[in-house]
Amino acid sequence: MAERARKTDDAFRDHLSNSSPRSSDESRSPPAHSSMRLHMPSPSPHRQSFSELRGIPPSPRASRQLSLSSAGIQELLNNPPRSGAADPKFAGRDWHDIVVGELVDLKDLHFVEVDTGIEDATNLLIESGATVLLIRNSSTDQSAIGTFDYKDLNQYLLFATGSLQPDEEHLGFFQGLAKKAKAGHKIPIKDAKNLGTKEPFVTLPHTANLTAAVEAFGGGVHRIITVEESTNQVTGIISQLRLVKFLWENGQSFPVIDQLYHQFLKGLGIGSHDVISINGDKPLNEALKLMDNEGISSLAVVDNGYNVIGNISTVDVKLLTKSSSAPLLDNTCIHFISVILSTRGMNDGKDSFPVFYVSPYSTLAHTVAKLVATKSHRMWVVESPSPLSSGPPTPAAQSAVFHPSHQTSSVLQASPPFIPSSSTPSVSASTLPGAHMSGRLSGVVSLTDILNLFARASGLNPNDPSETRRHRRRSSSSSFVRGSLDSARSSSVDLRR
Repeated sequence: MAERARKTDDAFRDHLSNSSPRSSDESRSPPAHSSMRLHMPSPSPHRQSFSELRGIPPSPRASRQLSLSSAGIQELLNNPPRSGAADPKFAGRDWHDIVVGELVDLKDLHFVEVDTGIEDATNLLIESGATVLLIRNSSTDQSAIGTFDYKDLNQYLLFATGSLQPDEEHLGFFQGLAKKAKAGHKIPIKDAKNLGTKEPFVTLPHTANLTAAVEAFGGGVHRIITVEESTNQVTGIISQLRLVKFLWENGQSFPVIDQLYHQFLKGLGIGSHDVISINGDKPLNEALKLMDNEGISSLAVVDNGYNVIGNISTVDVKLLTKSSSAPLLDNTCIHFISVILSTRGMNDGKDSFPVFYVSPYSTLAHTVAKLVATKSHRMWVVESPSPLSSGPPTPAAQSAVFHPSHQTSSVLQASPPFIPSSSTPSVSASTLPGAHMSGRLSGVVSLTDILNLFARASGLNPNDPSETRRHRRRSSSSSFVRGSLDSARSSSVDLRR
């Protein structure tokens, strides 16, 4: 073994000595004590790198593309890519000839009966992922007489927590419902629907042209129930968001609409400066009452400088249906926003940011892309941020993380008036992710505004959405109890031509 090692060392030294010329010093016979010294080759015209010797691929930096310029980034923001591929079956077709039945899906239909308990209806609404349930008289019916959505759930939650007070005319109904709740009896959905204003129950035959839906939505209708021609059998539901998403993804097939996307909001003159908002330091309970009183589905949450720091919608009340979440009602709106973002982050597996805002110089394409991506009904329009921002972070900010309860008890069956304890620390606006990226609230652009623009650009005559909003607010604030399912059915709107 020693003899083999010596021969190996000698061969290695001979290889090094033959690979390149040596200096005069190196060509001398080395002394005995330095027999292990390695003689390194001198520099050559091309010296192989370690990566070449080992076959390691070159660094990706060598082929890295140059970063986008500021102008390139702005162009990407102004004209974002479509979120979904255009459907080839609509290519080359006149969108006026597309029927609403082509946009609906039977899988979106979820029914409850008029005697279904409010708690069961709430569970179905949340677990199904639907935005609305259809109410029918019996389990065999294929026709609907009303709807149950998160706005209705918000109204019942306010009743169950003692935040709604009846007028004299409806005091008896309120007291009777309160006794049922106190005794733990089932509250049927037909009684819960009597607590507030109802969305117009609008129907359209599934063979109607898409123009009828655009015109109705542009006038302030939020959803349309499609039915079989000459019957009341439900075939689907089409919402403002679904229609906007369809027109966005297939925009190249509809030139009249597509040419609007590159224009700025300010130039298009859409939206409203009549914005309802709430300060982030106000209790969440006040935000829920404000949405109910004003007949709106979401609120901008602002700091003391009127900078937008978040958004609360009626859909978010699904986080309040367990009795363990009752203390949130007395805590601040800022704290609830942190709960919403934390819960969304846990469900989606990534951080979530309050991104419900655009500027007057955002393009319509940028605005619609945000609405579709966030599944929102409106974007808040903001100017440059105000210097009057919220104070420094609070050490209690980490308490904003929300852990869903596995308890089966529900605040929906609480006995009014229910007064939750306020035991959770508040959260500062400055601790919210993305809180300093928005600006001062100056307006709002909704799906209604966008569809109204599309309708007018196409030569249609939608109702004035501003008047629809004013009517909805007047109806919401006029009385505590505003009719039954029977009255809602009698005032339903049939858009058959």
